[in-house]
Amino acid sequence: MAMTYLGLGANLGNRQQQLTAAAMLLGERAGHLLALSRFYDTAPWGYDSPHPFLNAAVQLETALSPQKLLATILQIERDLGRTSKTGGSIYQDRPIDIDILLYDSLILEQPDLILPHPRMHRRTFVLQPLAEIAPSLQHPVLKQTIAALYESAAGTE
Repeated sequence: MAMTYLGLGANLGNRQQQLTAAAMLLGERAGHLLALSRFYDTAPWGYDSPHPFLNAAVQLETALSPQKLLATILQIERDLGRTSKTGGSIYQDRPIDIDILLYDSLILEQPDLILPHPRMHRRTFVLQPLAEIAPSLQHPVLKQTIAALYESAAGTE
């Protein structure tokens, strides 16, 4: 079994209901849900929108490989109303977004999946809920705790 940490976000529709449904479906389809952070209101990152996000983090124990976990996540996103995945640096409003942040201490670079998430250490909307559920967890590349990464990122805003 692998220990994974996922970031959840929604800025369209009933955001709280979307995050709750995503967490429930992850527990049903991908593994054992061990922790769910509080929900945090945040401004859109990387683009302008009048719709604020609600963000959370989950800790999930899974028997799925990283690729099978990604496929399961993409299906959950589709089931919750997401019609397209943002690519590159083009961001848009969405009813749900689920990102794999960490998968054990795996370092992986494939065309459709990079682990750990390549931008998580710069995003307070990812780090704040993750620091709530796993403050002492160490980033496998940066060799810093999530709490320290959050403090550092929050200090630059």
